[in-house]
Amino acid sequence: MQTQPDHAYPDHWEADVVLRDGGTARIRPITADDAERLVSFYEQVSDESKYYRFFAPYPRLSAKDVHRFTHHDYVDRVGLAVTVGGDFIATVRYDRINADGRPASAPADEAEVAFLVQDAHQGRGVASALLEHIAAVARERGITRFAAEVLPANNKMIKVFRDAGYTQKRSFEDGSVHLTLDLEPTAESLAVQRGREQRAEARSVQRLLAPGSVAVIGTGRAPGGVGRTVLRNLLEGGYTGRTYAVNRAFAEDRREVDGVPAFRSVGEIGEPVDLAVVAVPAERVPDVVADCGEHGVQGLVVLAAGYAESGPEGRQRQRELVRQARSYGMRIIGPNAFGVINTSPGVRLNASLAPHPPARGRIGLFTQSGAIGIALLSGLHRRGAGLSSFISAGNRADVSGNDFLQYWYEDPDTDVVLLYLESIGNPRKFTRLARRTAAVKPVVVVKGARHSGSEPPGHAVPVTRIPDATVGDLLRQAGVIRVDTVTELVDAGLLLAGQPLPAGPRVAILGNSESLGLLTYDACLAEGLRPLPPTDLTTAATPADFRAALARALTDEGCDAVVVTAIPWVGDNGVTESGDGEVLAAALREAAATSPAKPVSVVHVELGGLADALAAAGTTRPRASVPAGLGAPVSAGRPPAPAAEQAPAAGRDLAGGDVAAARREPGAESGGVRPPASPRPPVAAGPARGGPPAASPAPGSSGRAPAGAEADRPGADQRRIPAYPAAERAVRALAEAVKYAQWRRHAAEPGRVPEYENIDEAGAAAQIDGLIGEDTGSRGITLAAGDARELLGRYGILVRHTLPAPGPDDAVTAAEALGYPVALKTTAPHLRHRADLGGVRLDLANEAQLRQAYEELTEAFGKPEELQPVVQAMVPRGVDTVVRAAIDPAVGAVLSFGLAGAPSELLGDTSHRLVPATDRDAAELIRAIRTAPLLFGWRGSAPVDTAALEELLLRVSRLVDDHPEVVGISLEPVVVAQRGLSVLGASVRLAPPAARTDLGPRRLPSY
Repeated sequence: MQTQPDHAYPDHWEADVVLRDGGTARIRPITADDAERLVSFYEQVSDESKYYRFFAPYPRLSAKDVHRFTHHDYVDRVGLAVTVGGDFIATVRYDRINADGRPASAPADEAEVAFLVQDAHQGRGVASALLEHIAAVARERGITRFAAEVLPANNKMIKVFRDAGYTQKRSFEDGSVHLTLDLEPTAESLAVQRGREQRAEARSVQRLLAPGSVAVIGTGRAPGGVGRTVLRNLLEGGYTGRTYAVNRAFAEDRREVDGVPAFRSVGEIGEPVDLAVVAVPAERVPDVVADCGEHGVQGLVVLAAGYAESGPEGRQRQRELVRQARSYGMRIIGPNAFGVINTSPGVRLNASLAPHPPARGRIGLFTQSGAIGIALLSGLHRRGAGLSSFISAGNRADVSGNDFLQYWYEDPDTDVVLLYLESIGNPRKFTRLARRTAAVKPVVVVKGARHSGSEPPGHAVPVTRIPDATVGDLLRQAGVIRVDTVTELVDAGLLLAGQPLPAGPRVAILGNSESLGLLTYDACLAEGLRPLPPTDLTTAATPADFRAALARALTDEGCDAVVVTAIPWVGDNGVTESGDGEVLAAALREAAATSPAKPVSVVHVELGGLADALAAAGTTRPRASVPAGLGAPVSAGRPPAPAAEQAPAAGRDLAGGDVAAARREPGAESGGVRPPASPRPPVAAGPARGGPPAASPAPGSSGRAPAGAEADRPGADQRRIPAYPAAERAVRALAEAVKYAQWRRHAAEPGRVPEYENIDEAGAAAQIDGLIGEDTGSRGITLAAGDARELLGRYGILVRHTLPAPGPDDAVTAAEALGYPVALKTTAPHLRHRADLGGVRLDLANEAQLRQAYEELTEAFGKPEELQPVVQAMVPRGVDTVVRAAIDPAVGAVLSFGLAGAPSELLGDTSHRLVPATDRDAAELIRAIRTAPLLFGWRGSAPVDTAALEELLLRVSRLVDDHPEVVGISLEPVVVAQRGLSVLGASVRLAPPAARTDLGPRRLPSY
């Protein structure tokens, strides 16, 4: 937190928070204007709570009490209040005390703290949130400990202190419990805070997705219009809760619209309303929000446009909308939203403009664009894929993708998360949440507005300065599957939702076209997979041949995944025959269902019959690993979807792909390949085939099913096989699954941040304090070479000495001091690190060579005072690399690595990881660049000392992490030899550290 002048109102302490039940409240400092609010609040507190606060009956506050509790200096005496609808629901106060417990001022570093929460709001996590905020305020004001006296019977308050995660001491004195809390954040207190944040934000989303009642405000009096459309979609989707139509223009005697009770305001309904869909013009929204807030509505979906996307005036209108809604404890999806959908049978909510809700499935979909949301819904619908929930958040002024990651993390109905993002409002929090979620289920992201350099219209968010490639690296470090297009988003989502994760990169390819098999083989190599030689079944292959070949591939221990390719069969008369494809689809499903669980995908070309069969899919089904001794995978056990939820049978989506159906009609004929020569019995799931048990369950599935779940659906335990119209698309989706599975395996055993004995953290801190000084502006300073060398040396990073050479004689003197051979380099900014321009001369073995080189440099590039030459001792030959660390205000500290010169500068061949980096991060960092083979013995060259390079990266990471004042480090070049390395140049930049919002108390963002 930033320090404010004493006695000034500290507006940076104001914060909106999400409470345990999902509602919101505002925390702010108490002022002298709050006297009436305080008295009204106190009158609503029970006598028992008053007794717990004052240790005696205290029915009312005196005028002196009111003055004392509303007048603070915001330094030694601070009071915070929690408000909902402008009214107090809780207060907290601290008073600085000395060792004798008497009022004191700094440097006394202890304060007495006391809480009071209105009885109606106890159990909502109010006191826990207040403790986080008052502790942060106290730390800012130099207070390190809280003391509290609590009656033994006040178990709730004792639990608040006990569960906070701070280091504490407890004793029993004079009939009360005396508690002392050290306010320095600990790993436990941070874990507690983030756990509470996750539960609260997930609950706030659940209230939006599973409301018991919905009011559509702005329902038209005549058919048509946005409000009437949402109401129709709610009804046709089978919403299980109560529905109300609201429009202030309704006639007083109008009682219903489309069979739904009609009212002129929310206040007239007379029953609780959980969710309001606001479909009125922007200028009328404030009145609607006030009506909803005053009558207990929990959340809003604001469809209206005319907010931040329309310019500065709209941006201000959007801020006021968020402030107004939060003041009543409500959360907002939107404005400019498309709506929300929840396919759970117990809810069946379609509070959106989508006319056809998706089938029930295992995919959670979040978009920041209504247009992209429509396209994705249509594409998934036509490919037979189902969703668990869908959100199109529009301007996402309040509820964002971070909130839904909190919800989907523990949502049992969601196995795969798909996100279309145009901006990331809190990148630090997003990467933290994405990493946690990706450890249990896949998170696939496509990001728009990657290269615009500015925020998308309507998204009032911080803009990061780091390149998009860096953002991609950081997302991958967090386990996020980053794809480039919405087509790839759907392709990857279908594979991950319907198939198990591959155990490795080995891919079997089989099909009835040698050419298509070769194309698939090439695509696998291009994506870094290890394809096995394609199996050509010839164009005469029957569905039985496909079934047998697929079964063999799946039972092969040397195969981790299978791609099946299929083309139309050309008959003896030269006529292309495709048939209806049902038999082939059934054959593939049977082989997959009765073999070890490995991912299977299909590539088909112009197979109309097969394409129709694949498109006629039911809902997306969860799948799990195969228990030992069984061949068919176990279902995750979900209730069957109603027939109305099944996807349509015909058509292709915008991506042109399909998904295998989950059933087969007896007697169906084959299509897309040659029909069998003789009739064959209907396909049925048979006993398990031999082979090893599958290693990887379907992402997010439990691996077991409740008894009887889905037993009534034919073929319910059969797996869904995604299909693609191009080999490249199928292979790209599979490659992403392979990389994600590898990340999951590594995440199960996370790396560590090593400890090094020769690190002088205290000495570095003292040096930094001395260098920055008290008057340094926010832009910071670049250290002189000697200071940079000293600071880096405190962390075991040794920088080779360079001696200035303003003249040839000085160069000779320097060389004699360092010892020949030496290097002569220019340090002028336009020639620095530019050996390609001739600004560096190496291996100068004696004085004559040095003087000649000096003369050549000055003749070629200018006077010595312009070139700023230096002399440096030669080091062992190796590979020149660059190590950098920089602070981005939105993302945090980023560690980067690349080869020196053209590879990193021209080609952008640089890898990045967030700080603090682990030993695994460091190893991945140097292997992630495309030119990494140069470090490992490319073309017979000797491998370099990558262990020393990894250690250097970890030391740089540790320095930046320990000292946030270090906002930039550049080590260039770092010459990595066969043994050891040499840092030849270093630059360090210091600046006052920015506030770390991710480490402070919980708060909702305010843009």
